[in-house]
Amino acid sequence: MIEVLNFHKRFGRHTAVSDLSFTVKPGELFGLLGPNGAGKTTTIRAMVGLTRPTDGVVRVGGFDVWKDPVRAKAAFGFIPDRPYLYGKLTARELLRFIRDLHGKGSDHDIERWLEFFSLEHFANELIETFSHGMKQKLTIITALLPDPPVLIVDEPMVGLDPRAAKLVRELFQDYANKGRTVLLTTHSLPLAEAVATRITVLDRGRVLGMGTLDELRETTRTGVGGVEGESLERIFFRLVEEEEAERKRARELETA
Repeated sequence: MIEVLNFHKRFGRHTAVSDLSFTVKPGELFGLLGPNGAGKTTTIRAMVGLTRPTDGVVRVGGFDVWKDPVRAKAAFGFIPDRPYLYGKLTARELLRFIRDLHGKGSDHDIERWLEFFSLEHFANELIETFSHGMKQKLTIITALLPDPPVLIVDEPMVGLDPRAAKLVRELFQDYANKGRTVLLTTHSLPLAEAVATRITVLDRGRVLGMGTLDELRETTRTGVGGVEGESLERIFFRLVEEEEAERKRARELETA
């Protein structure tokens, strides 16, 4: 489970995230969406212990990420938007290191994951020789190898070919279906629409909408603007455009 309670993050005078609260339960695949600068990465960094909240609480697996960091970090696997790996290790050496670090997984599990992502023939090659897509696949394996109860994913499809992207999408769905917790940020609205059980739309650190796709359709239905069964893309842009219009009205009132 992931719990974000009244999370605020300020950098000097700039507020990156304001009073954000949500819970992701076991069995859910939760989509965190928003344009650039919305606060998605700041929120992810707070969940994985890279950014300390200005106010509020972030718990993963029932543990406060800042008060109990070791147990919190043992509860999740993290897939960042850019793969950061030890280039002077081979793929197999890295995965054995991850296995030993967590005390979970086996040689059989390592070989199974390498084969799943078609990396078995490159397992003894140095990671620094890998393409971006191969590094991304290996990063996904490092997160899944310990079989954590929570998976935190930031833009996972960058650099993946269509076949690998389909495998990863199905993998995340299967992970949630087995009772694990998955949080996903992505700029791909079709991906979020296809896999997420609940969605939060952020813009400039504020929640514009939260709920299932049907709930978001209902809350954004405004006369002829609301369409039965409309896509997440249309809902997303309506929320963002309405927020921008509201900010414009506020600026006009201030200058009137």
